[in-house]
Amino acid sequence: MIRVESLDQEGRGVAHAEGKVIFIQGALPGELVTYTSYQKKPSYELAQVGQVIEPAAMRVTPRCPHFGICGGCSQQHFDARAQVAAKQRVLEDNLKRIGKVECGSILPAIYGDAWGYRHRARFSARYVAKKGGALIGFREKRSSYVTDMKTCEVVPARISALLVPLRELINGFSQPERMPQIELAIGDGTDALVLRILEPLTDDDEQLLRVFADRHHVQFFVQPRGPDTAVPLYPPHDGVLHYSLPEFNLELGFSPTEFTQVNAAVNAVLVRRAMTLLAPQAGERIADMFCGLGNFTLAIARSGATVIGFEGAQSLVARAQQNAVRNDLTGLAEFRMADLFKVNDADLVALGHFDRMLIDPPRDGAVSLINALSDDAPRRIVYVSCNAATLARDAGVLVDVKGYELMGAGVVNMFPHTSHVESIAVFDRR
Repeated sequence: MIRVESLDQEGRGVAHAEGKVIFIQGALPGELVTYTSYQKKPSYELAQVGQVIEPAAMRVTPRCPHFGICGGCSQQHFDARAQVAAKQRVLEDNLKRIGKVECGSILPAIYGDAWGYRHRARFSARYVAKKGGALIGFREKRSSYVTDMKTCEVVPARISALLVPLRELINGFSQPERMPQIELAIGDGTDALVLRILEPLTDDDEQLLRVFADRHHVQFFVQPRGPDTAVPLYPPHDGVLHYSLPEFNLELGFSPTEFTQVNAAVNAVLVRRAMTLLAPQAGERIADMFCGLGNFTLAIARSGATVIGFEGAQSLVARAQQNAVRNDLTGLAEFRMADLFKVNDADLVALGHFDRMLIDPPRDGAVSLINALSDDAPRRIVYVSCNAATLARDAGVLVDVKGYELMGAGVVNMFPHTSHVESIAVFDRR
């Protein structure tokens, strides 16, 4: 038995025994537990919780029958409100330990429904004859096996109800073993399912799909190779889904394989928070770095400011331009392709002065961009992050080298029941 002391950044219980750190998946702070180690190193062990002798008050009964096997969720045993508080501590710890910066204020956490929130998901599919045919689900923990899922609590109930019918559909295909993945993308009024196919579908396969789509009101796409090869199959469709940001009177189009936020409801609140912190003013010139398809850019443009969105993928730049046209914002919003992982100070100087800047990078952060900021840098930066460690690293450079002050930071619970920490921070030049 061992007493759990705290949680690490992966949501695992942390304990100490015989000079080693023990990371225990499924254990919570304060608990007395037994555990089984699955990886042993000289200074630490990775383990799975066994019996919980003394449970913490924050322990709850997981809702999903597949929890503990499925790798999609890691914290359903942890009270949802306590999850948010733990993520806030992870953010604060990273800022202090990695960035060596103090936060002016802790922003209120952004969160929404803890169940049925996923509007995007990538399910693995595998035909296993000895298990009765097709399996559809997330991968098992620490395994390449597909979880034998019949329901999923983190997608909308109507999508969860499709898992068993989808298995039956694949079982009826001419080559059921040649469909390794089904990607879910939900838009306003459209539930799209993208089938990754390794062999062309037969006429009989396509007829099965048409019957399924009509019965369950879904839109099928097929993807024979990379994400950009996904095309509508049935019903007839132009290939563009949409989501709305009603507060800013925006409708944004996207392909089902293009990046959009998993949690549409939380994304709407995040855009509102970002605009409140950025406080764009009519007549200002603003940069949106790593702009994607214009999720923040077009909300900035609604303020009357002139905004330029920069993105490394040409397909997303084209999509963002289409979204500017769709929302009658071409006079205020412009989009350019740029490799922001290789940008330098000369590149930024050539772009001219920006009054404010929003940065929303992938997990690697924006260290090259931050280092390239000059004396003419924006007076305010809002940084949206999906990795607390790289945010903290970049915050250290902004504060210690570039002359900014961290005015506030807070978490965004984009992925309930996982250890993933999304956050937002605001910096002002001193």
